[in-house]
This record gives sequence, C-alpha cells and structure tokens, in this order.
Amino acid sequence: MNIKGALSEKIAGEITLSPKPGQTIRKWRNIFRINQTELAEHLKLSPSVISDYESGRRKSPGIQTIKKVIEAMLEIDNKRGGKTVRQYNSMLKTQDGIIEIREYPYSISAEDFIKAISGNVVTTKGVGLKKNVKGFTLVDSIKTIETINSVDYASLYGWSAERALVFTGITYGRSPMIAVRVHPVKPTVVVYHKPGAVDTLAIKLAERENIPLVVTNLPLDDLKRKLISIGEK
Repeated sequence: MNIKGALSEKIAGEITLSPKPGQTIRKWRNIFRINQTELAEHLKLSPSVISDYESGRRKSPGIQTIKKVIEAMLEIDNKRGGKTVRQYNSMLKTQDGIIEIREYPYSISAEDFIKAISGNVVTTKGVGLKKNVKGFTLVDSIKTIETINSVDYASLYGWSAERALVFTGITYGRSPMIAVRVHPVKPTVVVYHKPGAVDTLAIKLAERENIPLVVTNLPLDDLKRKLISIGEK
C-alpha cells in the first residue's frame, strides 16, 4: 500500500471507530491545516455543514461522505506540495525503542489522562495539569534515550507535541527529563513506568518546563492497554 493509501486507511479507521467522529474529523482537518471554508468549497458544501458535522449538531456522516472528506484533504495537501503526507511517510520509519505510538481521536485533559493510568504526580501540585493530551508514545528508555539523536527525537512526538511521553525501563529518570529539557518541542506529560527511583533533578527540570512528571506502577501490558483504551471511550 502506498503512503496515501495507508494514511487514508488510518484516518477512515479513526473516524468510523471514534465515539466522537465529528471531533476526529476536526482533528485531522487541523493536522492538514485546512480551514472549514476551504474544505467545504472543495466538497461543494456550505461551511455550516462541516461545522455541524464537527460539533455533533448533524448526524455522523456515512462511509461515503467520510471517504470524500479524506480525499478532499489529501487533494488539498497535494496542491500545497504534500507536506502532511511527507510527514506521515517519515513517521512510518519508527524509531527503534518506541513500543507503541498512538494519536487520540479527541483531546483528553492531563488530569483525566493521569487518573486513567493510575498515575501519581511527583511534581508540585498543579504543575501543567490544565493542558490537554492528544496522544501518547510508549518508549523503552534504555534503547531510545541512550542512542537517539536530535533528528530521531522528533519522531517521539507523532502528529502532535500535546502528548504523553511514557518511559519504561527507568532507573532514576534523569536522562529522559534532560532530553526533554534540551529539545525545543515539549510534551504535555512525562510518565515514568515503575522507576527504581525518581531523581530530584528530574522533578526540578519538569517543574521548570511546567510539565507534570508522573509515576505509574501498573504492569506494562496493563499500562499499554489503558493507554490505548483512553482514546476509545
């Protein structure tokens, strides 16, 4: 399957399986940096129709309509030079050490995300908790942090920096937070899975970046299932 076909399949699957399909359409429209008017003109529809779908005021579109919306976004992207499709192409080359990477069909508050993974916040109360999470990346810290370069590091962020970076295989947790600190792109939440301990420097760095640092002691398989299921509610 070519890149456009794989991307079309991914978008269609997210929209049709989403409990909030309108919000998922909006998410992908924003990823492609297309406004409602531009999409509506391409589809020969009124902008209010797109707005009604995205807000849930209009019944969820059928398969054929979803297909047309996806085709329209890809065609608009192609006319602009195919920037979004190229970004997806680079994402297919998954960085060694990434266990799982997913985008959520709609935003989830950082507080709700942390509760869902039975997380314990170790940074000062209130730090970064008003932000939203739009996806997660589950990382084997030993395979990734010790070998990753600055270019590959960007692959941890998928489609959006508004995500949780979840590190497993943590001993003290200093290296992951140093990596977050020096990179210009910042996640919404950093999660340590069953760390041996949490270095005080890691906590200080997280607080400086206004990022909640969270510890979860769930078994890895349970954590992975919960991370995936958050976007299916």
